[in-house]
Amino acid sequence: MKQHTLRLALALITVFCGTACNTAIAEDTPPNVVIFFTDDMGYADLSSYDSTICTTPNLDKLAATGMRFTSFYVSEAVCSASRSSLLTGCYAQRIGIRGALGPGSKHGLHPDETTIAELVKPLGYATACFGKWHLGHLPHALPTSHGFDEYFGLPYSNDMWPWHYGDQDRGLIGNPNWPPLPVIDGTETIETNPRQDSLTPRYTQRALDFIDRKNNGPFLLYLAYSHPHVPIAASDKFKGSTGKGLYADMIAEIDDSVGQVVGKLDQLGLRENTLVIFASDNGPWQKFGNEAGETGPLRGDKGTAFEGGTRVPGIFSMPGTIPANQSSDAVAGTIDILPTIAAMTGAELPKLKIDGNNIAPLLRGEAEGSPHEAYYFYYGGELHAVRVGDWKLHVPHKWRRVVTKGKDGQPGKQDYPKIGLSLYNLKDDIGESNNLAEQHPKIVDRLLKIVEQARAELGDRITKRQGSGVRPHGRP
Repeated sequence: MKQHTLRLALALITVFCGTACNTAIAEDTPPNVVIFFTDDMGYADLSSYDSTICTTPNLDKLAATGMRFTSFYVSEAVCSASRSSLLTGCYAQRIGIRGALGPGSKHGLHPDETTIAELVKPLGYATACFGKWHLGHLPHALPTSHGFDEYFGLPYSNDMWPWHYGDQDRGLIGNPNWPPLPVIDGTETIETNPRQDSLTPRYTQRALDFIDRKNNGPFLLYLAYSHPHVPIAASDKFKGSTGKGLYADMIAEIDDSVGQVVGKLDQLGLRENTLVIFASDNGPWQKFGNEAGETGPLRGDKGTAFEGGTRVPGIFSMPGTIPANQSSDAVAGTIDILPTIAAMTGAELPKLKIDGNNIAPLLRGEAEGSPHEAYYFYYGGELHAVRVGDWKLHVPHKWRRVVTKGKDGQPGKQDYPKIGLSLYNLKDDIGESNNLAEQHPKIVDRLLKIVEQARAELGDRITKRQGSGVRPHGRP
């Protein structure tokens, strides 16, 4: 009789906890991690970052529940390089990833590099990547070879297809010599040349399904949207919904996707035990005019070391751990995401050297200021700039300048002028318009010494330096 009563009690406890104890269970497990990563979103594309066009209530709410960074950086203002930094905590230059890998590329991340997925796998995490990968399309380079249990999405940019910058519906032909754009599930191509307006909804549904299936244990979800990279698109539900053009409609759809995923965490009682991160891979591609995002007061755009190319929205939220309604101008970046996840989950840091820092104390309000003594800006193997405190020094280099903006899916024109040695105080001159190099020669000399340190360790194509700390990328 006693045994029967005990079994009945245990059964009732099991049923009760299966429906009502999600939060309690979550508190006894390492935190889940959800990373939203957009493509070519401008620093000023969110309402909370003073957008003049886009309305983003879900992302604004996310920012209000945690910390909004206003000096949050990528390592390079280009797709593949930027993504490699988020996933490994390293400057892309250190791990041999440059530019934007295309359908003809053979390489990807080296198997010795540790991704955020591989970081948490020993702790029992389920891991998934949905959306744009852009670190190699061959089997050795896909997410499933770098710690992710599941993958669904595009292996590279959504414009790398026969229609190039255009799409089928609008009949815009750019480069018909591109091969068909594959949609990959796991390691298998399941279709080619998908409808652009189907991508965000499909990624969102896969993310929701993953959370539903994996909510009883810790999980890491990397949701990397293909948009707002051109060709831009919004599903029928959002097309025309804002009255401010297709770009604003598309941002509204991404915002809704974020809202659905965060809402799912709330529904399952996982919100307080989930670290949610939102960022973009670089600034907007402004040669596309009305189909590109906003940089606000920042100079430059994607493909440059100016603030408009490298400074992006950065939002971190975890109610109960990260205090609400915080804003920080401390220098931080995507290279800090991996070591921060390590600190907050208890995972071991990679054995190979990384460049990022743990910003968990900053997020929790236990520290102030940036953990970075210096932040480097590379592009295509060239060191273009360094930031130390409020000072930013550009060394002489050619940069990509938009001369005329395009319209409705077709690109404008750009040229490549050369910038000389230039010093800016970002506190007073966020637009990098007033060169103070001649007025502050001692500061220039101090920053040039830091530039030389970077060249010695990470190399520099301009000065033909190899770099003692550069590691190879991975090949078949």
